[in-house]
Amino acid sequence: MLSLFLKCLLGALAVLVIALLSRSRSFFIAGLVPLFPTFALIAHYIVGSERSAADLRTTALFGLWSLIPYAVYLLAVYWLSVRTTLTVTLASATLAWAVAAGALLLGWSRAYPQAL
Repeated sequence: MLSLFLKCLLGALAVLVIALLSRSRSFFIAGLVPLFPTFALIAHYIVGSERSAADLRTTALFGLWSLIPYAVYLLAVYWLSVRTTLTVTLASATLAWAVAAGALLLGWSRAYPQAL
C-alpha cells in the first residue's frame, strides 16, 4: 500500500511542477517535465525486479520506439494550435497519438511476436 501511495505522490508532484512552470516566465519548460522518466523508472524497476535483464532491454527498446507516437502528438499540437481551438487541437492530437500508438503496437507484434 505504501508503494502505491508513493507512486501516486510522484504523479501528483509532476502535475504540481507542470502547473507551477506553466505560470512562470519559463512556461515552455512545462513541456519537459512529462518527459522526466518518473513512470519509466517505476516501470523499469518493476520489470527489472520481476523479469530478466533481456526483458528489461526489450522494455527499454519498446520505450524508444514509443517516442514516435509522442512525436506525432507534439507535431499535431504544433501544427493545429494556430489553426483550430484548443479543444479540437488536443482531441485531434490525442487521436493522432492513438493511431500512431496502434500502428506501433501492430508493427511491434509483427516484429517481436514472442514478446506478446
